[in-house]
Amino acid sequence: MQYTLKKSLGQHFLKDENVCKQIVAALQQTSFKNLVEVGPGAGALTKYLLDIKDINFKAVELDDEKVVFLKTTYPVLTDKIIHQDFLHTTPPFADEFIVIGNFPYNISTQILFKVLDWQQQVPVVIGMFQKEVAERVAANYGNKSYGIISVLIQAFYNVEYLFDVAPTCFTPPPKVMSGVIRLTRKDEPLKVASEKKFTLLVKTAFNQRRKMLRNPLKQLFEADVLQQDIFTKRAEQLSIQDFADLSFKMK
Repeated sequence: MQYTLKKSLGQHFLKDENVCKQIVAALQQTSFKNLVEVGPGAGALTKYLLDIKDINFKAVELDDEKVVFLKTTYPVLTDKIIHQDFLHTTPPFADEFIVIGNFPYNISTQILFKVLDWQQQVPVVIGMFQKEVAERVAANYGNKSYGIISVLIQAFYNVEYLFDVAPTCFTPPPKVMSGVIRLTRKDEPLKVASEKKFTLLVKTAFNQRRKMLRNPLKQLFEADVLQQDIFTKRAEQLSIQDFADLSFKMK
């Protein structure tokens, strides 16, 4: 059975078996019961994931044609596919589950924000991203890649950049390098005033990342607090702990 690639869904199918095996090997360094694959596409990773013994597996796929292809090629998937947009799904399991995938590039950061919503249930994520996005998620403060996604993810997860993946490993080849990262939930999440305040603070600070913080943040803090030295820095100069500490001083 044939299938077509849909650019609108950001589809680049992984064809390099060694890369598939590397991703699955990284996954198997963790013990788990429940596994969710996001965007299985033509099943490059799926066929290896189905070989893992004694786990509950589900795959979330939006594309009608790929759902038919997967069920036809791997009949065992018939009742394991959630035919929906991952960004609009409810948690596929009632208890904890790991998320894995060669994530569609056009929604990869949104997938991570969705994982943040589910962080109580998702201890580990292993995902393929555009290299630039993977580097942003893993970046430390002071690095030009450091931004909103770096801070919000690293507040709750440790991030490891695992390896690069070349364009030739995909059909069609993307115009950029890719990278695989692993997120492991922190035993103790960062203490913040509230996730809502913390998120607002980080997003507001980075919206004008070239300006000293006193300017973008003036609506969020009282005038006397804004006189503190930290507000003469720019967003990328603040550590994640700095943002957490500041969240307690907000209005």
